[in-house]
Amino acid sequence: MSDTIAAVATGGSISAIGIIRISGGEAISAADKIFSAAGGTKLADSQTRRMYYGELRGADGGLIDICLCMISRAPDSYTGEDTAEFHCHGSPVVLSEVLRALFLLGVRQALAGEFTKRAFLNGRMDLSQAEAVIDLIEAESAASARNAACQLRGAVGDRLESVYGALVNVMAHFHAVIDYPDEDIEEFEMRSYLPALRGAEEELARLLSSFDRGKVLRGGIPTAIIGRPNTGKSSLLNALLGYDRAIVTEFSGTTRDTIEEKVFFGGTLLRLIDTAGLRKTSEAVEKLGVERAVAALRSAELVILVLDGSEPLRHEDHEAASLIPPETPKLTAVNKSDLPAMLCESELAELGLDYCRISALTGAGLDVLDAKIKKLFPELMSPPAGEIITNARQAEALSRARDSVNLTMAAIDEAVTPDAVLTDIEAALSAIGEITGKTMREDVVSRIFERFCVGK
Repeated sequence: MSDTIAAVATGGSISAIGIIRISGGEAISAADKIFSAAGGTKLADSQTRRMYYGELRGADGGLIDICLCMISRAPDSYTGEDTAEFHCHGSPVVLSEVLRALFLLGVRQALAGEFTKRAFLNGRMDLSQAEAVIDLIEAESAASARNAACQLRGAVGDRLESVYGALVNVMAHFHAVIDYPDEDIEEFEMRSYLPALRGAEEELARLLSSFDRGKVLRGGIPTAIIGRPNTGKSSLLNALLGYDRAIVTEFSGTTRDTIEEKVFFGGTLLRLIDTAGLRKTSEAVEKLGVERAVAALRSAELVILVLDGSEPLRHEDHEAASLIPPETPKLTAVNKSDLPAMLCESELAELGLDYCRISALTGAGLDVLDAKIKKLFPELMSPPAGEIITNARQAEALSRARDSVNLTMAAIDEAVTPDAVLTDIEAALSAIGEITGKTMREDVVSRIFERFCVGK
């Protein structure tokens, strides 16, 4: 990896500050050729991680910008290589000119995720930390960002290291006895390792069990907003989002398709799905919309049934409530509390659902709805510390590692020969290595970093 790379690290839009990042063996010398510090210090002689003010010039000597520059020397840099950063004014034209000057010096454009990939390959972070970088960039809630930041600090790798070490101890003891029979080594007894194996299995199972919460943390709770036409489903969606996303009219059947948006509400990220009004219809397009509404309802992990509080219950309201799967968390939002109430408490009791009165028009009662959703998902209220798995690839590897440890313990109980038992331990170690990066193939590593943005 001798080539030197560069990229804009702050995106392509106009901003106050734009950063050009350079990494590789020629990073500092390339930066020296186009940057002149105001005090006359050459970057090659400058202090690491110290900002220098000066002029940035193109290959022809023309002034591009007056900016700041900072270098970090290998191995104590983000990538583990010599790096340089120009902190320029955030004009895309300025940043493009800086890159052009660097490319004329033999520096090449960095690929997506290449800086972080180099950090992984140079041992600056394990693979779980590297994947946490893009999770942090893409985080859509404070909890998701905190979990990713803790994983970037090594939360997953640290927990897996103890499991990995326990399994390696079993392997090492077995091979020591086999390879050095004349040495005074304690006799290898597989059953003596059962407590350590049980501890490893429990830790793997704990991590794996967090994946369901991790999916919610990252993608949000699929939340279907259902009800008969004209109860205010689209109005509720707009009220929760804070802007008019769905078309709202006084005519029933306006919403013909599902509309999906994310919002932080109820202490967590909700993936709101506004659906067509549930009713029997012969109109082809509306019928298709109702079918999609039912499909969204069946796959939802939270259902908000919207009723019109200014009218008595109708048959369609009961039908909508009956479609909600019994095991799905659900709430009833009795809308239009700004109008005279016609829906009485006894009628609501018939539905057997927890409810609150709201007005999607004025926002009244939304705080109560927020509190009720929090009560439905108390496990999501505790702040994560990086222990939540949000990555499907990691979850699949954890599952294989746990299964291999379970097979190991079962084989010990069945008195299988140690060499056969250790095959399962090797499989578990390999699966754990896929999470930390110890046993990953190069093509898989490349595929992981393809989802990164350029400049990171």
